[in-house]
Amino acid sequence: MADRVDSVTEARRVNFSRRTGTMRFLVASAYCALLRFESPLARGNFAALYDTVRRKPCLRRRYSADTISQICFAVDLACIWYWKEALCLQRSAATTCLLIKHGVPAQLVIGAQHIPFKSHAWVEVDGRVVNDKPDVSEVYAVLDRC
Repeated sequence: MADRVDSVTEARRVNFSRRTGTMRFLVASAYCALLRFESPLARGNFAALYDTVRRKPCLRRRYSADTISQICFAVDLACIWYWKEALCLQRSAATTCLLIKHGVPAQLVIGAQHIPFKSHAWVEVDGRVVNDKPDVSEVYAVLDRC
């Protein structure tokens, strides 16, 4: 009986270690994606950011809701460690590119509100908001999806 308990404990430890390593890799990838979009935003070159996201090829693979939540969580963690505040456009562009890289057909959505004027960016997968409040698409009029 003790051998069985030890083997179960060891299996859980290995599984946790594997998940921790995967999460570290995702957070590092998210941090690099945030850095990638820093330069176009600093120069005010929205077109370069937009083209980078729009032209990212999506290799459709099987994915799960867990994949989406892990990537969104990794981007959130990377934003905590990022050297400056990552605003919604940078965060959403990074999230979209990471999701696409992992085979998830994600879209960067850009919206605006008329009074008072505000703009916002978020990520959707199959019409469902994944990195923001679920009702964000009701608050902002969608201007574009890429």
